[in-house]
Amino acid sequence: MDAPEPEPARDEMLRDRLAAGDEDALGEVYDLFAPLVHGLARRVTGDAEAARDVTQEVFAGLWERPLAFDPARGSLRGWLATLAHRRAVDWVRRESLRRRPPAAAVTDASPNGADERLLASERESGVRRSLDALPPPLREALELAYYRGLTYREVAAALGVPEGTAKSRIRSALAQLGRRLEREGLIP
Repeated sequence: MDAPEPEPARDEMLRDRLAAGDEDALGEVYDLFAPLVHGLARRVTGDAEAARDVTQEVFAGLWERPLAFDPARGSLRGWLATLAHRRAVDWVRRESLRRRPPAAAVTDASPNGADERLLASERESGVRRSLDALPPPLREALELAYYRGLTYREVAAALGVPEGTAKSRIRSALAQLGRRLEREGLIP
């Protein structure tokens, strides 16, 4: 049994094969990373069809522009996960804008509009309270990642901490936030 090829060398080889138009390389990359990309997209969007679309966009983008991936800057896994996260967040933003009713359609005279605004306001307050209850280092990392859209590397640089610490803070903040929101009944 052969030892697996080191990840940086494998990533560079796959990138070079993709750049040469090797369709089998795309299949290999897809087999290796589609579960990660799709799972991440599914978690962010909460929508199976959107997750499939995001997954397709990520791999189509890699096929069209393989040299956009630079193995010297990180792993192929991390790069694809970042692309998936960004595209999934873009999908969520587009959907929230698309689903937002026109301002003229929701009036104070509309009881349903008032109820919806009240519920949205309560959810927003609950999320804000839960976010404010996080320890400051976790809250800062999460706000930089999700409100300012920074990658974990950019969060690490902004906070002056190692990348692993930034990742850990973001993961921990999301877990604590999720538990708080569940306790408050804001998420199932």
